[in-house]
Parts: sequence; C-alpha cells; structure tokens
Amino acid sequence: MKTSCSLLLVDDDPSILEVLDARFSAAGFNLYKATSGAAALDILHANKVDLVVSDVKMPNMSGIELYSEIQSISPELPVIFLTAHGSISEAVVAVRSGAIDYVEKPFDGKSLVKKVKDFFGKSHSKNRFDKPSSHEGISFEWGKSKEMLDLREMVERVASSEVNTLILGESGVGKECIAQAIHTNSKRKNGPYIIVDCGSTPPGILESELFGHTKGAFTNAIQDKKGLIEAADGGTLFLDEIGNISADMQHRLLRFLEDRKIRKVGSIEEKRIDCRVVAATNADLNADIESGKFRQDLYYRLRVVTLTIPPLRARPEDIPDLATLFVNKHCASYGMAPIEIPEKTMRWIQDFDWPGNVRELKNALEAGVVLCNDGILTPEDLQLEHEMYERSEQNPSEPDSFSLESSEKEAIIRALRETNGIQKSAAELLNISRRSIHYKLKKYNIQPSDYK
Repeated sequence: MKTSCSLLLVDDDPSILEVLDARFSAAGFNLYKATSGAAALDILHANKVDLVVSDVKMPNMSGIELYSEIQSISPELPVIFLTAHGSISEAVVAVRSGAIDYVEKPFDGKSLVKKVKDFFGKSHSKNRFDKPSSHEGISFEWGKSKEMLDLREMVERVASSEVNTLILGESGVGKECIAQAIHTNSKRKNGPYIIVDCGSTPPGILESELFGHTKGAFTNAIQDKKGLIEAADGGTLFLDEIGNISADMQHRLLRFLEDRKIRKVGSIEEKRIDCRVVAATNADLNADIESGKFRQDLYYRLRVVTLTIPPLRARPEDIPDLATLFVNKHCASYGMAPIEIPEKTMRWIQDFDWPGNVRELKNALEAGVVLCNDGILTPEDLQLEHEMYERSEQNPSEPDSFSLESSEKEAIIRALRETNGIQKSAAELLNISRRSIHYKLKKYNIQPSDYK
C-alpha cells in the first residue's frame, strides 16, 4: 500500500541500495536513491523528503558530514544511520546531536522498515509543534525553564493567528529562530519567508530593498526591481532590528501596515500585498518613543502581540541541555569523538552571565571542542574572561548576600558602600580577586559618586 511519506536512501554500495529499495518499496514508501552525499544534497534541494536513511562511511562526503549539511538546509529532517562496527561512535555522536537512530550493519531489513514505520506512526499520532530552525549557526532549543515553556505556548498560539508580532530580546537569544517558528507553524508555511536586516542596511538603500524601484528611478536603477515586501506576498516578512530604521522609513512602513499597499520608488502605481509581518529588536522601543526616535503609532501597529525572549543568564537551568547539544553537534561537525563536560565545568558555564546569550555560548563551546585535551572540556578551553574563571574557583564556604549572580553592578556598589569605598575589602566581601573588581568597575563604569 502506497504511503505519502518519501524516503531518501544514501549508500555508496549499489547492492545495499538495491536491498533497501526492495524493502521500502514493498512497504509502500516513495523512494529517492543516492550513491553519494553530494547526490543526496541535490535530491534534497529539488524534492520533498520526509526521512533520510544514510550510510556513515562514504567517500568524499561521509554520512556525518552529510548530516551536518542537512541540518543547515532542513534542521527538522529526521535521519537514520547505517553503520559498520568501526563507525558506531560517530553514529552515536550524531544521534546525540539530533539524528533519530542508527542501525548496525549487517542490518535486518524487516526491523529497519518497522523502525521507520514506528517513527512516522509516532510523529503523526500527536499534534507536534515544530521547533525553531537554526539560523546564523544558532541551534535553538526551548529548554525546560518556566519562562521558555511559557514562551513556547505563546508562540504556538500566535503562529495559528495572523496578528503582527513584535519579538523582543537581547542580541543572541534567538529572535530570528522564534520568527522562523511562527512562520513554519502558520498557515503561511508554504509561502515565502523573507528576512530584512534593518540593522545593517543603510537607510538610503533600505527603501529600495523593501519597496522595490522602477527602471530609471535613480542612478544605477537600470531595471525594475521587486522589493522584499512584495517578495513576501503570501508568506511572512521578518523585519529584524526594526528599531534602527529612519524616521522616513518608519512613516512608509506605517502606511503599508495600515493599508497593505506598496508603491515602488519611482512609480505612481500601488500594489496590494498580503503578508504577515513579524518584527524584532534588542532596543528599548519605549525609551525610543519617549525620546522621539521611534513612532508610537508604528510601535502599536507592530506589537499587536509581543513576545519577549529571556536572556540566557535568567534561565540557568536551560544551560546544561544547551551546552550538551552544542558540544555534541560540534563534535559531529568536526568528526571528533564525544567530549565530556565535567560537573565542575558545567557549573562554571551556568555561573557565567553570557552577555552574548545563546550565540556566545555556542561559539565558546565550539572553541572548547577544538582546544580541549583528552576529550574533557575545561573552563580554560572556552577562552572567556579569566576573571569569571577566577571567581568560580573561589568556592565560598558560606552564602553571601552580596552574590554577583543577581545583579553584578548593584552587588559591587553595595559592597563598596559597605566597605567605605575600599576596593580590596569590597573584593573580599564579594569573594572575588582585586583584579576582578577592577575589571568590573571598568565594565560597568562605576564611579565613586555611585557608592559614596
């Protein structure tokens, strides 16, 4: 009986591909076959595939390298590995990084088919809400903290609606991933998803990029150009770092949000566009409104619903799972054996405040994977602030009301007030080194007038 599920079978051994073809064809699956990783990627770019079954050991591009490429183009695509005994450790790393399973050769065809059928049975028997994809190398995991579970529920509800949505959060928390999740789980998921980086596009160019232009509208306008808003027709338009747009662009964007019509630069004709708008910023728009930098009416148009992503330091309980995920993915990407994160290192990672949030954590762990010795990750491998490592090594014997975990700046100011401004005494009270407190004073620009 034919199913609607399509499989991609990848193996450099034609005889094994024949066996797989016979088994899965008899089970009713739609099949694509490839004898190399490169050929598999070509198929994935051109066709809808629901699951990949791939050998691990292949020339030119291994199954693990293929998996890394798959994660970059289709992060949610499930993969099952076929592995010989000598490559089991590589398959295990891949499974820890997100692959659904591995099967050791020689495999039993009936068992493999049953494993695939069971996977589709489970995945279609529940109303699964898709995880956000990875963007700019950032893998996104919801985590177990209440803040992130509440956010996930909100995203799920918002995705099923058509309301304009404003996503707030510090740099590196995953705002673009949340925007992608809203699109992927909406009724517009088969339409275009257009990203506009308002933060890096010069104001003089942004108007043309968003609204398009006609031939001859300005110097070098040698042909008509479709704008990104028009390109998002039928789908979702994501305006990243919306707080950076100029006053003129704020006015034009407000007009579009009000009547859903655009006019290309140099044109007198208007065109109606049907797209959902999701915007994001790490700026304080309320403060910008008060200072006159951002239009209040545009703010209200953008924020029919507001989603706020908490910084990583506010949800330390999510860090162990994230750290493990990133380390496993980096190991898989570099073809390395699994790396252990000792409890001491994990505590240190949780204690760090991660000003760059998830992006910084991911990058630091990549450096750690490359630099660590003997398969054991240490704080020094992460190449972060020495002061944080020095502080974590102190391990105070008694709890202290001047803990830096809640608010470093306020804690330092209180400690300086308590010690009449004597930095050495304040450092001892905070259980950090004199070098550390000097660094923190500079970091937070703390002046004597703040504590005297």
